Amino acid sequence: MGKTKVVLDTNILISALGWEGNPRKILDKIEKGEIEALTSPKQWEELSRVLDYPHLRFSSEQKEKIKATLTEFFTFVHPKEEITIITSDPQDNRILECAQEGGADYIISGDEHILSLKEFNGIKIKTPAQFLKDFSS
Repeated sequence: MGKTKVVLDTNILISALGWEGNPRKILDKIEKGEIEALTSPKQWEELSRVLDYPHLRFSSEQKEKIKATLTEFFTFVHPKEEITIITSDPQDNRILECAQEGGADYIISGDEHILSLKEFNGIKIKTPAQFLKDFSS
């Protein structure tokens, strides 16, 4: 079996970049090559938008460094199918599309709309703590 493939929701990625904790531990595993992380152009657009939120206070240099680092460690996939399962927050479907197209094993999220699915087409949906528990066992 190959490397475990994951899709990180934007909220998890921002947490990993700005703070210590389980999201950061997952990002460390990605950077060490223990896990393969997938993203898509639409997720990248969302990340760019979120990095610009004034309350996060990322400088232009920090934003460029973050994007350069993620480009190095994340595999881009280009979803061909539009998914419309999550109606309460349709943007969350972009995570599902990326995971399905990339053959992900896990979606890691803190978003209740996504977590409430528990699984999507055989892809496990977990919080960072749940994922780390699964990954270490």
